[in-house]
Amino acid sequence: MTSQAPGIVKDLSREELLDILRRMWEIRLFEDKVYDLLGENIIKGASHLYAGEEAVAVGAVAALRDDDLITSTHRGHGHCHARGDSLAEGPVAKQEHLNKMMAELCGRSTGYCRGRGGSMHIADVQRGNLGATGIVGGNIPVATGAALSLKMQGKDTVTVCFFRDGASNTGNFHESLNMASAWRLPVVYVVENNMYGMSVPFDSVSATPDIAARASAYDMPGVVVDGMDPIAVREAVSAALERARSGEGPTLVECKTYRWYGHSRSDPRAYRTKEEEQAWRDRDPLVTFAKRLVEVGIATQDEVDAQEKAAEDALETATEFALESPMPDPAEVEEDVYVLESVTPSAIEAERRLAERVRTDKSMRTQTYGEALRDAMREEMLRDPTVFIMGEDVGLYGGAYGATRGLFEEFGPERVKDTPISEALIGGAAVGAAMTGLRPVAEIMYVDFTPLAMDQLANQGAKNRYMFGGKTQVPMVVRSEGGAGRSIAAHHSQSLEALWNHFPGIYVVMPATPYDAKGLLKASIRSDNPVMFIEHKMLYGTKGPVPEEDYVIPLGLADVKREGTDVTIISYSRMVLRALEAAEELAKEGISAEVVDLRTIKPLDLETVVQSVRKTGRVVGVTEAYKTQSIISELFTLINETAFDWLDAPMVRVAALDVPVPMAETLEDAAIPNTARIIEGVHEVLR
Repeated sequence: MTSQAPGIVKDLSREELLDILRRMWEIRLFEDKVYDLLGENIIKGASHLYAGEEAVAVGAVAALRDDDLITSTHRGHGHCHARGDSLAEGPVAKQEHLNKMMAELCGRSTGYCRGRGGSMHIADVQRGNLGATGIVGGNIPVATGAALSLKMQGKDTVTVCFFRDGASNTGNFHESLNMASAWRLPVVYVVENNMYGMSVPFDSVSATPDIAARASAYDMPGVVVDGMDPIAVREAVSAALERARSGEGPTLVECKTYRWYGHSRSDPRAYRTKEEEQAWRDRDPLVTFAKRLVEVGIATQDEVDAQEKAAEDALETATEFALESPMPDPAEVEEDVYVLESVTPSAIEAERRLAERVRTDKSMRTQTYGEALRDAMREEMLRDPTVFIMGEDVGLYGGAYGATRGLFEEFGPERVKDTPISEALIGGAAVGAAMTGLRPVAEIMYVDFTPLAMDQLANQGAKNRYMFGGKTQVPMVVRSEGGAGRSIAAHHSQSLEALWNHFPGIYVVMPATPYDAKGLLKASIRSDNPVMFIEHKMLYGTKGPVPEEDYVIPLGLADVKREGTDVTIISYSRMVLRALEAAEELAKEGISAEVVDLRTIKPLDLETVVQSVRKTGRVVGVTEAYKTQSIISELFTLINETAFDWLDAPMVRVAALDVPVPMAETLEDAAIPNTARIIEGVHEVLR
């Protein structure tokens, strides 16, 4: 760890130095105005103000090139303004930028995110600001993934990741720094140590006074800099950027700073003394920097005063613009949750014909489920150089269940990347890579482990498009496997698809056959939306016909695996095979069962389901997930809403028991559905 002394004014023009002062004043006055608007209830919700820390944002951004990227935090107005102003060419563009910022905080349609992100989630993705997050430390894996993407694309661009002292105590911090250093990624981590995580003093929750000291654990430089001096910050970040561009990897820059306001407007700051606050105010970066410019003859007092006046005028204009702007149209509330993917009637009909050929052409080649998945990834990697694979043991080992076997040898470590056992990082890195031009296929070994990546996948990946006003997309696939059957107990045997189905912005796909596995995975990789692709551990060795030609199965298209007239059995994944077995046995009793395979949980093909319900009038839903609040429970609600008049009997659920999946084979078998239980369910609905 090194300590960076306060820098001296050098290699910057007079105009650039005055711009630094102006930007700091604009941030300060912006935050003061936001504080007032919060008190007037014009700005709604929470807003975490940046006043006092201006030197960090302005100094760091002053070191960036136009093509560099940033990620920000819930206290990120300063980062957003500094970056946006630095990229705006001319006074008109600079004012427009400030207008959009204020409009966003006021929840107006003219804001950067069309009023959807607000204070804690402001972004300007098109110009390299990948967005702020309301989750402490949530942006660190995303920034790391963006840096990975830049490196893989052969760019000398760098990602600068802003966060604070509180985030340095999260797992995201440690997981990210470890991988960034191991892979020598072009990322600079700028931690703004303002001494408090909300109200908790940093020195009471850390054994080391300097966060930068933690960098040594990851074999990267750690630098401590005066965060009240924009020039010192600029110099430290400049050195870190140069190191990153030369291929030497990341740097951790700790900026010692202080926030003027409390954690939020309601914070009385009782945990801080007046003496402490005054001591830091005596080091006000705006006052000290202006004084310095005058003392060294860079500018006159009148000229530095003019920067404050210009900032005042700009803020007045921005506020007027925001308050005069319209609120978002409520009719737009459901727009941009997903990237719209048009599936033509001809494409649907083509898939129907192909599926029928798969069922009837006895000469078609057969593959295992695992082979079909591998071929899907291989073909997409050959077709599209932006597709790559990352995850635990996906390389030479070939994946926990062998689905990536052989791909490492063919494509090498640059496109088949073994990651640390860091699920949050895997998820977040995939998000960052997807937002910056790549199409990651990330493997999280067991669906039971995906909650470890919940924040990154549900709060970043699934929400970023909508939250940032539809101005980004996150084309990524998370492959995982679920389900019971191997006697490996509750931490490796769950079916958690309902968990992921709950979050808007992410698709959930669960194929049952090799044909479906290949076609749906190819469609998922080509999708511009995040996809949770869940495979069943007991299906990898199952065989079935798979066409040799290139094909995709449109997401959101169910498949009638067996036609019938007496009862509809609806299922997905492994339970489709159990449903087909049950249908065969029921046929011996003279009962004609139709088996509908949902294939994709979201988007859901409700039309095919309803058509079947209209035909049979009776429904049995089968899932290996817990019965309570399962996908089948939700589906039954939809059937009640859309097809109730065609039901001739109450619907019946066949699901796993509401118990953690046990290890002992007899108990595991008792906990999950089998063919006999499905037959019982059919008998019940036919009574």
